[in-house]
Amino acid sequence: MRGADILAQMLAEDGQSILFSLSGNQIMPVYDAALDARLRIIHTRHEGAAGFMAEGYAQISGKVGVALLTAGSGLGNGIAPLITSRASQTPLLLLSGDSPVAADGRGAFQEMDQPALTRSLTKLSARLADPDTIGQDLRTALDLARSGQPGPVHLALPADILVQEAAAPGPATNPRPSPVDASPIAAAITAAKRPLILLGPALAATRTRTDLTDLNAPVLAMESPRGVNDPALGQIAQAFAESDLVITIGKPVDFSLGMGSRDIFPKARWITANASEVESDRARRNLGDRLEFQIEAPAHALAQALAAQHLPQPERSDWCTHVDTLIRARVTPPPSTGGKITSATLCEAVQALIGRARDPIVVCDGGEIGQWAQALTEAPRRLVNGVSGTIGGGIPYAIGAKAAAPASDVIAIMGDGTAGFHFMEFETAVREALPFVAVIGNDRRWNAEHQIQVRDFGPERAHSCTLSDARYDEMAQAMGGFGAHVTKREDLPEALEAALASGKPACVNVDIEGLAAPRF
Repeated sequence: MRGADILAQMLAEDGQSILFSLSGNQIMPVYDAALDARLRIIHTRHEGAAGFMAEGYAQISGKVGVALLTAGSGLGNGIAPLITSRASQTPLLLLSGDSPVAADGRGAFQEMDQPALTRSLTKLSARLADPDTIGQDLRTALDLARSGQPGPVHLALPADILVQEAAAPGPATNPRPSPVDASPIAAAITAAKRPLILLGPALAATRTRTDLTDLNAPVLAMESPRGVNDPALGQIAQAFAESDLVITIGKPVDFSLGMGSRDIFPKARWITANASEVESDRARRNLGDRLEFQIEAPAHALAQALAAQHLPQPERSDWCTHVDTLIRARVTPPPSTGGKITSATLCEAVQALIGRARDPIVVCDGGEIGQWAQALTEAPRRLVNGVSGTIGGGIPYAIGAKAAAPASDVIAIMGDGTAGFHFMEFETAVREALPFVAVIGNDRRWNAEHQIQVRDFGPERAHSCTLSDARYDEMAQAMGGFGAHVTKREDLPEALEAALASGKPACVNVDIEGLAAPRF
């Protein structure tokens, strides 16, 4: 068999059924091999969109998301999803075509050192060099993507390696994971009066079913780059100031926690647990003598071991209720001004739609509007643009989520700036029969940056962040989808219902007042 056949068959054996891809010269042997391996290729309009779709697919399916890109600028266009998936702790396999090994150093078409380009953004970046080791190289990459702290990996696929005869790989070995001892953390929680358990994105409730309620302590997943100011966490900064013990599980002690500053956490002792020595070192540097101890273990395994402790915990219902009240403060949005549709009223209408949807999945993307959506909408499963702060993946995330959960209704909330990154993927969604509803809060500007200008330099110096009154709804219709334009609040519920009922990739373009993200 060719190297491409080994690659495709092993992906299928791993449980993969979908590749998100944009075609190109060097990867056409993989397209051919995908036929026999029964791998579906969802062919996108931009390589970055393929990576975002794979990331969204991975978060909803629980599998490794696979993006297949061509060489040169194909790989270059696909870099952003490596940044987002690393920050969101999402297992992603990026496969890229590459120039032939036999032509190295001779100036082959699109010859470049691909691993050097991606190494700082991945858990593994490597180039296949021998067709007989393709199987083992792929297994290593897939295992690394989902083990420890999950994240992206990259394999470059030289064109000649893909077409050469390759040996079938031997049987896989499945070493038993080392047991995780969570008893020291459980004992520390028992001794604390006001503990807080902070989880990394991979342990967010929409991505895992680990139940830590027996600990009788507040458990918070943190997925926003705004960290302690995350609108979805309401007035959580007050709880940070009052806590006497903070335990992080897979959550870096970084900018999103104010580096663990005493100004934010004046009373807390710290325990950190993760599978990354880099993160352990960062925690030691930021916390100093406030760090009680560290455990190096995968977040999922540690959370499961902690849940299995079943140690009697002291009565802390007042503390748990207090923290919950602080978080729930986010559900009281500020009033509308001037009778216009605001981000808050938009989210209220979308939440009503989510309540009537089938097994709903909500996607939140964008600057200011993305923060409103995270604060004021809820669903059993959620995708957000994440700790990296990258915007623009909302439409691809929705498509990837729909591919992972075809029976679910996927509703994506985004701004007009965000929508412009990958709007052509509406054509992909129509062609691939992957319907979703995109709700665009349209304030005709890059509002996050506009708010910075107004705040830091004054309203008279706000410039160059305006957008037009482009009809995104008509663009979606032109590509075969559903479109609606809403300018009045009373028309919004009907438009949202019609979009969902259409069964098509749908765009509801809503004129809103451009307000800053909430600070509760």
